[in-house]
Amino acid sequence: MRWSIHVEGGPRRVNHAAVPIGDKIFSFGGFCTGENYREKRPIDIFVLNTITYRWVQIKNQDPTKDEVWPFQRYGHTVAAYGEDIYLFGGRNDHTPCNCLYKYDSNTLSWSKPKVTGDIPGERDGHSACVIGKFMFVFGGYEDAVERYAQEVFRLDLETMHWKLMACNGEPPIHRDFHSAVPVGRNMFIFGGRSTLSSTHSGLNQDIYSNKVDYFDTTTNTWHRPLISSTPSPLGRRSHSAISIGNNILIFGGFNGRFEKHMNDLWCLDTDSMSWRHLNPRGEPPTARRRQAMCRVKNKIFLFGGTSPNDGPPLYFSPEQLQLIPPQQEDEHSGLMDHNDLHVLDLSPSLKTLCILQIIDNRINTQGLPATILEEMKNMLTSDTISKPLKTIESLSSG
Repeated sequence: MRWSIHVEGGPRRVNHAAVPIGDKIFSFGGFCTGENYREKRPIDIFVLNTITYRWVQIKNQDPTKDEVWPFQRYGHTVAAYGEDIYLFGGRNDHTPCNCLYKYDSNTLSWSKPKVTGDIPGERDGHSACVIGKFMFVFGGYEDAVERYAQEVFRLDLETMHWKLMACNGEPPIHRDFHSAVPVGRNMFIFGGRSTLSSTHSGLNQDIYSNKVDYFDTTTNTWHRPLISSTPSPLGRRSHSAISIGNNILIFGGFNGRFEKHMNDLWCLDTDSMSWRHLNPRGEPPTARRRQAMCRVKNKIFLFGGTSPNDGPPLYFSPEQLQLIPPQQEDEHSGLMDHNDLHVLDLSPSLKTLCILQIIDNRINTQGLPATILEEMKNMLTSDTISKPLKTIESLSSG
């Protein structure tokens, strides 16, 4: 296991949602400081070629289809069923959403399926997880009623019928920006942010659980397994999680109690119910939250997110500053949105290891095959989707 590739210049996005289809990764929407999230403009779509590490943007070529093209949003989810991608929830600066959209990854077109049943309320920060022919939605923040949710909704992806599940057992505490991943017929929940009201001070207090819960979709029962190992990951929100067989990988995230961004990597073995802290070789991503992470074959692709800015203050134009909602000004000050791509190779080939040795030791590449040189070029050359951020220092010196 090794962090093998770091490429800048991709889409600069935070709270985006992404899913792999074949050798491609489709990334939808997300937030970028200084952009307009007040108007209902079409959501942006970027597709990563996981062979060349290059992004392309898919644009709406038919304005007559605007009614079935979701508006730009953040805090939504996407999930794949076959070669179709289902987008649910999310919000812009003014409006949360509970519409369901389907994206055909072959024709690159949207549709808006007609749904029936117990349709979930508008929300963001929820999770969506496909098990069998069903998509399970858990948690999130419901702006209309100002509450963190803890219900489970199930969407039949063949009949488009929603069902509010009658669950057995004790559910996880209400939360948003947690993770949900499938292992067999179970949906595992970790992390997220919950808020408890203080009856003495009248203030809300954020809590970040590091407990593990799973929902057995065959019996509709919640379980809180006993975790046998120590140490275990710190509670967090806005992290990334994927399942690999019976293991779950957790990366990064943020704990507001400690004002701590993280770039640690943990593995939960769901057979033994034990945590293990992983330290892959190579240079890991900087500590961050709200990134996306997808697995394609034996590689894990991590991109975007936001981190504390340890360098010179960033420059935003007066027009950009006006687009930051007042309630988010403090949150975005001192943070930097990323446009980078990192690759964690779970089992690097001999060829990959040799290429990394050539790069790390600056070995002369004369005489190497053209295919190897092209692969090295892709690993070392920045993409051109977005430009580096401007700093106040660079503008004043220029």
